[in-house]
Amino acid sequence: MNPLFELRLERGGDGTRNSARSIYEQLKAAIVDGRLGLGARLPGTRQSSEFFGVSRNTATDIYERLINDGYAISRRGSGTYVVDALPMAAPFGGEQEAPHDDPRLNDFWLNEETRAAIGFWRDEPITASRAGKDIAADFRPAMIDTRLFPMDVFRQISVKQLRQLENQPPSFKSAQGNQGNFRLREAIVRHIALTRAVPCRPQDALVTAGAQQAFDILARTLVTPGKTVVAIEDPGYPPMRVAFAAAGATIVPIEVDGEGLVVDRLPANTNVICVCPSHQFPNGVTMSAQRRADLVAFARANHAVIVEDDYDGEFRYEGSPIEALRTADAADLVFYVGTFSKCMLPSLRLGFIIAPLWAMRTLTAAKNCLDWHCPVPTQMGVAGFISEGHLTRHVRKMRGVYDRRRRRIMSFLTEQLGDWFDPIPPLYGMHIAALARDGVDVEAVTASLLANNVKIHTLDRYHLGTPKRRGIVLGYGVVDLPEIEHGLALLHRALLRPRQVAHISGEASHNRPA
Repeated sequence: MNPLFELRLERGGDGTRNSARSIYEQLKAAIVDGRLGLGARLPGTRQSSEFFGVSRNTATDIYERLINDGYAISRRGSGTYVVDALPMAAPFGGEQEAPHDDPRLNDFWLNEETRAAIGFWRDEPITASRAGKDIAADFRPAMIDTRLFPMDVFRQISVKQLRQLENQPPSFKSAQGNQGNFRLREAIVRHIALTRAVPCRPQDALVTAGAQQAFDILARTLVTPGKTVVAIEDPGYPPMRVAFAAAGATIVPIEVDGEGLVVDRLPANTNVICVCPSHQFPNGVTMSAQRRADLVAFARANHAVIVEDDYDGEFRYEGSPIEALRTADAADLVFYVGTFSKCMLPSLRLGFIIAPLWAMRTLTAAKNCLDWHCPVPTQMGVAGFISEGHLTRHVRKMRGVYDRRRRRIMSFLTEQLGDWFDPIPPLYGMHIAALARDGVDVEAVTASLLANNVKIHTLDRYHLGTPKRRGIVLGYGVVDLPEIEHGLALLHRALLRPRQVAHISGEASHNRPA
């Protein structure tokens, strides 16, 4: 069977040698610049006359030279292929280091603050001194333990759903509607009614490619460039504010205290208010009932809307259940955003918006502009996983796992690190914030821990304005209990080091001769 080979080659000059040299140089150039993809199969030598205009013997010589020079490989009984990795001396695609401020690019995306906000969880590259070490403890927030997800169950359900999809008419695969697969929207409604007591119907749900696309769709539909004022929590979730800033909104950071967003600080001309009321990111506080009532009253009085990011609201550990901001009374002004990245898998790239009826048609049009709809097979697999009760069982199991990790971190913070930090006890979620006491250089401490592959974020990277207090965020989504013990012991040791230096310096000063 002939391979697909759509590369146009100029036939060589006079003579077999010139033809061979010309074909070789053209094939090599196509491999280097990417027109012939890595791993691609080359035409068999028996078809050399058809593809290259040379004899089989000449084609064999050309291939042998490509193999000797490291651009191709021969597989017995299969043929000749482009190598999977180019020789070290060969630059791929003729790429050159491009200036970061190329005028053809939108200035907004050239901004270093924008790039840092979108990639907030990234740390500096692994250095040579750490390259051979395993991660001792990864306390970064917004990460989950995918090792405990029932992948075999999800695989079986997905296969079953794919078989059902095979039996559907062709129109089914393209006529699911841009709000998302109806079975998935039914499952979403049942799931958030069970775990978050959110009142809604399938027609109120829009399926999105994760929470970030939900924020982007809301920004596209709620923001008028240069006019719309969007209030965000400070500190807050950086990628959310990027979506609204990119749409042309004026971003106003609002302080967060022990009761959540300080509603009294909202400007009267605020149009959109973005909040995480159940488990504020990253401080971890739960918005008080009075603040919730005040926020809804402010939005109604000022003709504003609320974007409620309930990213990990399924994981409640203490106290009575706290209802979402989107209640029956506030359904006309609250856009509730949820995601399957925390309760299932980030790689699914599925989330949803529960929106007021007056906005759904516009939201769907914006989704249509982006990608028409999310992949139907993935939607059907998730719908089956929820409908058969597996998500409820998984959430119940993970509540226990995450709660044990949460308790251990809280215990260590209070018993061992109380001289340095004031932890904020979380009722929900998968991370704990701890405010630093005076004199603690959290940036220096976390930088020193990174050398031992202990990854801890400081609160500074989540602030848009100047932070009043500094601190750290300890995620427990991917760290087991032994890793927690080891990582926090290293944190304790790093915090003790300045005291030991000060003690030694003091002794030296005391013993210095007069």
